[in-house]
Amino acid sequence: MIMGYRKTVFVDECYYHVYSRGNEKRDVFLSDKDYSRFMSRLNEYSKVDKVEIICFCLMPNHYHLILKQLKGGSITNFTHRLQVSYAMYFNIKNDRVGHLFQGPFKAKLIEGDEYLLQVSRYIHLNPKEIGKDPIKYKWSSLKNYLNLAKDSRINKRFIYDYFDSGVPAKDYKNFVFSSEEVTSEDLF
Repeated sequence: MIMGYRKTVFVDECYYHVYSRGNEKRDVFLSDKDYSRFMSRLNEYSKVDKVEIICFCLMPNHYHLILKQLKGGSITNFTHRLQVSYAMYFNIKNDRVGHLFQGPFKAKLIEGDEYLLQVSRYIHLNPKEIGKDPIKYKWSSLKNYLNLAKDSRINKRFIYDYFDSGVPAKDYKNFVFSSEEVTSEDLF
Protein backbone atom coordinates (compact mmCIF):
# COMPACT_ATOMS: atom_id res chain seq x y z
CA MET A 1 0.00 0.00 0.00
CA ILE A 2 1.57 3.33 -1.05
CA MET A 3 0.78 6.29 1.14
CA GLY A 4 1.96 9.86 1.38
CA TYR A 5 4.61 11.16 3.72
CA ARG A 6 3.66 11.32 7.39
CA LYS A 7 5.26 13.60 9.95
CA THR A 8 4.55 11.10 12.69
CA VAL A 9 6.79 8.06 12.76
CA PHE A 10 4.96 5.19 14.45
CA VAL A 11 6.95 3.09 16.90
CA ASP A 12 5.92 -0.34 18.14
CA GLU A 13 4.60 -0.56 21.71
CA CYS A 14 3.92 3.20 21.82
CA TYR A 15 0.62 5.01 22.30
CA TYR A 16 -0.84 7.56 19.88
CA HIS A 17 -3.75 9.98 19.86
CA VAL A 18 -5.31 9.47 16.42
CA TYR A 19 -8.07 11.76 15.19
CA SER A 20 -9.77 13.06 12.09
CA ARG A 21 -12.75 15.21 11.25
CA GLY A 22 -15.18 15.54 8.39
CA ASN A 23 -14.21 17.44 5.29
CA GLU A 24 -15.32 21.07 5.65
CA LYS A 25 -16.09 20.17 9.30
CA ARG A 26 -19.22 18.36 8.10
CA ASP A 27 -20.83 15.51 10.02
CA VAL A 28 -19.51 12.06 9.17
CA PHE A 29 -21.98 10.17 11.37
CA LEU A 30 -25.63 10.84 10.57
CA SER A 31 -27.32 7.88 12.29
CA ASP A 32 -26.76 5.12 14.82
CA LYS A 33 -26.19 2.79 11.87
CA ASP A 34 -23.25 4.98 10.77
CA TYR A 35 -21.66 4.91 14.22
CA SER A 36 -22.21 1.15 14.44
CA ARG A 37 -20.63 0.60 11.04
CA PHE A 38 -17.54 2.58 12.03
CA MET A 39 -17.26 0.67 15.32
CA SER A 40 -17.62 -2.66 13.53
CA ARG A 41 -14.76 -1.79 11.19
CA LEU A 42 -12.72 -0.41 14.08
CA ASN A 43 -12.97 -3.79 15.79
CA GLU A 44 -12.34 -5.82 12.63
CA TYR A 45 -9.32 -3.86 11.41
CA SER A 46 -7.71 -3.58 14.84
CA LYS A 47 -7.37 -7.37 14.82
CA VAL A 48 -6.04 -7.48 11.27
CA ASP A 49 -3.52 -4.67 11.76
CA LYS A 50 -2.45 -5.56 15.31
CA VAL A 51 -3.55 -2.34 17.00
CA GLU A 52 -4.82 -2.11 20.57
CA ILE A 53 -7.70 0.28 21.20
CA ILE A 54 -7.21 2.06 24.50
CA CYS A 55 -10.11 4.50 24.25
CA PHE A 56 -12.36 6.18 21.69
CA CYS A 57 -15.02 8.78 21.21
CA LEU A 58 -17.00 9.24 18.00
CA MET A 59 -18.53 12.68 17.62
CA PRO A 60 -20.90 13.75 14.81
CA ASN A 61 -18.12 15.39 12.75
CA HIS A 62 -14.93 13.77 14.08
CA TYR A 63 -13.44 10.92 16.04
CA HIS A 64 -10.69 10.44 18.63
CA LEU A 65 -8.79 7.24 19.40
CA ILE A 66 -5.92 6.27 21.63
CA LEU A 67 -4.14 3.39 19.95
CA LYS A 68 -1.16 1.27 20.81
CA GLN A 69 0.86 0.05 17.86
CA LEU A 70 1.80 -3.61 18.21
CA LYS A 71 3.44 -4.21 14.83
CA GLY A 72 5.38 -1.93 12.46
CA GLY A 73 3.21 0.27 10.26
CA SER A 74 0.03 -0.99 11.82
CA ILE A 75 -1.53 2.35 12.85
CA THR A 76 -1.02 3.77 9.38
CA ASN A 77 -2.53 0.70 7.71
CA PHE A 78 -5.31 0.45 10.28
CA THR A 79 -6.42 4.07 10.08
CA HIS A 80 -6.14 4.26 6.30
CA ARG A 81 -8.22 1.08 5.92
CA LEU A 82 -10.76 2.31 8.50
CA GLN A 83 -11.27 5.72 6.88
CA VAL A 84 -11.39 4.47 3.29
CA SER A 85 -13.81 1.67 4.12
CA TYR A 86 -16.08 3.97 6.10
CA ALA A 87 -15.97 6.72 3.44
CA MET A 88 -16.97 4.21 0.75
CA TYR A 89 -19.90 3.01 2.90
CA PHE A 90 -20.96 6.58 3.74
CA ASN A 91 -20.74 7.82 0.15
CA ILE A 92 -22.75 4.91 -1.26
CA LYS A 93 -25.36 5.16 1.51
CA ASN A 94 -25.78 8.91 1.01
CA ASP A 95 -25.37 9.00 -2.79
CA ARG A 96 -22.37 11.29 -2.61
CA VAL A 97 -18.82 11.42 -3.98
CA GLY A 98 -15.54 12.88 -2.82
CA HIS A 99 -13.53 13.01 0.36
CA LEU A 100 -15.36 12.36 3.58
CA PHE A 101 -12.50 13.17 5.94
CA GLN A 102 -10.46 16.36 5.95
CA GLY A 103 -7.10 15.15 4.67
CA PRO A 104 -5.06 12.36 6.18
CA PHE A 105 -5.70 11.41 9.79
CA LYS A 106 -3.74 13.22 12.48
CA ALA A 107 -1.65 11.37 15.03
CA LYS A 108 0.38 12.49 18.01
CA LEU A 109 2.78 10.34 19.99
CA ILE A 110 1.72 10.20 23.62
CA GLU A 111 4.88 10.80 25.58
CA GLY A 112 4.61 10.26 29.30
CA ASP A 113 2.09 8.78 31.65
CA GLU A 114 0.49 12.07 32.71
CA TYR A 115 -0.07 13.02 29.08
CA LEU A 116 -1.73 9.66 28.37
CA LEU A 117 -4.13 10.17 31.25
CA GLN A 118 -4.91 13.74 30.17
CA VAL A 119 -5.59 12.69 26.56
CA SER A 120 -7.92 9.89 27.71
CA ARG A 121 -9.73 12.39 29.91
CA TYR A 122 -10.02 14.91 27.07
CA ILE A 123 -11.40 12.23 24.74
CA HIS A 124 -13.93 10.98 27.27
CA LEU A 125 -15.15 14.51 28.03
CA ASN A 126 -15.56 15.37 24.33
CA PRO A 127 -19.38 14.85 24.32
CA LYS A 128 -19.70 17.93 26.54
CA GLU A 129 -18.82 19.97 23.42
CA ILE A 130 -22.22 19.09 21.97
CA GLY A 131 -24.15 19.33 25.24
CA LYS A 132 -24.18 15.60 25.99
CA ASP A 133 -23.49 13.86 29.28
CA PRO A 134 -20.20 11.97 28.80
CA ILE A 135 -21.38 9.08 30.99
CA LYS A 136 -24.56 8.59 28.96
CA TYR A 137 -22.92 9.15 25.57
CA LYS A 138 -23.27 5.97 23.54
CA TRP A 139 -20.28 6.33 21.20
CA SER A 140 -17.47 6.55 23.73
CA SER A 141 -15.42 4.06 25.72
CA LEU A 142 -16.06 5.95 28.98
CA LYS A 143 -18.84 3.57 30.06
CA ASN A 144 -16.38 0.73 29.64
CA TYR A 145 -13.89 2.47 31.93
CA LEU A 146 -16.59 3.07 34.53
CA ASN A 147 -17.72 -0.59 34.36
CA LEU A 148 -21.16 0.48 33.09
CA ALA A 149 -20.63 -1.48 29.86
CA LYS A 150 -18.37 -4.27 28.72
CA ASP A 151 -16.52 -3.84 25.45
CA SER A 152 -13.86 -6.42 24.68
CA ARG A 153 -12.31 -4.11 22.06
CA ILE A 154 -11.02 -1.76 24.73
CA ASN A 155 -7.80 -2.43 26.63
CA LYS A 156 -8.24 -0.34 29.76
CA ARG A 157 -5.55 -2.22 31.73
CA PHE A 158 -2.78 0.28 31.01
CA ILE A 159 -4.77 3.29 32.21
CA TYR A 160 -6.20 1.39 35.17
CA ASP A 161 -2.62 0.62 36.29
CA TYR A 162 -2.21 4.30 37.26
CA PHE A 163 -4.80 3.99 40.00
CA ASP A 164 -3.91 1.99 43.08
CA SER A 165 -6.90 2.17 45.43
CA GLY A 166 -8.19 -1.22 44.29
CA VAL A 167 -11.21 0.41 42.61
CA PRO A 168 -9.77 1.78 39.34
CA ALA A 169 -13.18 2.50 37.78
CA LYS A 170 -14.07 4.82 40.67
CA ASP A 171 -10.61 6.43 40.63
CA TYR A 172 -10.77 6.99 36.89
CA LYS A 173 -14.23 8.56 37.17
CA ASN A 174 -12.97 10.91 39.89
CA PHE A 175 -9.98 11.80 37.73
CA VAL A 176 -12.07 12.46 34.59
CA PHE A 177 -14.64 14.59 36.39
CA SER A 178 -12.27 16.52 38.63
CA SER A 179 -12.73 20.28 38.46
CA GLU A 180 -9.60 20.80 36.35
CA GLU A 181 -10.69 21.32 32.75
CA VAL A 182 -8.59 19.97 29.88
CA THR A 183 -8.84 21.67 26.50
CA SER A 184 -7.41 20.85 23.11
CA GLU A 185 -5.03 23.80 23.57
CA ASP A 186 -3.57 22.01 26.60
CA LEU A 187 -2.89 18.88 24.57
CA PHE A 188 -1.82 19.97 21.08
